Amino acid sequence: MNIAMIFAGGSGVRMGAGVPKQFLEINGKPVLIHTLELFQYHAMIDKIYVSVLRDYIDYVQALAQEYHITKLTAIVPGGETAQDSIYNVLLKASQENPADSVVLLHDGVRPYVDADVITENIRSVERYGTAITSTPSYETVVLSPDGVSVDQVPLRKQSYTAQAPQSFRLGEILEAHNRIRLTPERYNNMVDACTIMTTLGKSVHLVPGNRGNIKVTTPEDVYIFRGLLQYKENEQAFGFGLTNRIQAKMNHFRRNQQGNP
Repeated sequence: MNIAMIFAGGSGVRMGAGVPKQFLEINGKPVLIHTLELFQYHAMIDKIYVSVLRDYIDYVQALAQEYHITKLTAIVPGGETAQDSIYNVLLKASQENPADSVVLLHDGVRPYVDADVITENIRSVERYGTAITSTPSYETVVLSPDGVSVDQVPLRKQSYTAQAPQSFRLGEILEAHNRIRLTPERYNNMVDACTIMTTLGKSVHLVPGNRGNIKVTTPEDVYIFRGLLQYKENEQAFGFGLTNRIQAKMNHFRRNQQGNP
């Protein structure tokens, strides 16, 4: 069982918009739907779970119906923090799926991850038990505890940016959350699943990501995502990469016809 877990509980403070950023419409479609469709049309994904602010649960359900997100299994209320929201979804999924299911943790506002990256996440978990989508850092990374002066400069060739999906076995990532929640610090400084696992001394495996896998957080990101969509449209106009997308949709249709949505 391969399960996509999409976290869309943000309030959009940094975006400065009147609605949460996951619901901003870009090219006539909410960002969250752009994201959900990546997993809806991926042949290896069996189910989708979504975490969202409680006030938007009905809206997400309506969007899922409008855009035919048939793999959506449950919409779970978000928690006080992003990691609490993730924990809520993990608990829900653990009640309905085997502990060895592969779960792909993904931001609702990362709407441009390549299908091949999703595939490699699943394969990495099957082989290594973990998958952290990442890209090499093209900038010099500096460490500054006080935010004023540079303390360390890691080697660029050893520096990567962790993105999403971040993928694990359901039982193992849930156990990791349970252990962290028992500590006095709980989720303090636990910015993602990679941080949780490494804090517990777990080994995590890197999976190459695509450069367009941005997190739509600021107004500038909206313009970047629009540009990426335009790039994809141009790519399709000339046929590059279109065959895989057509095949994925055909496979999805056939599975529905066989009674396995």
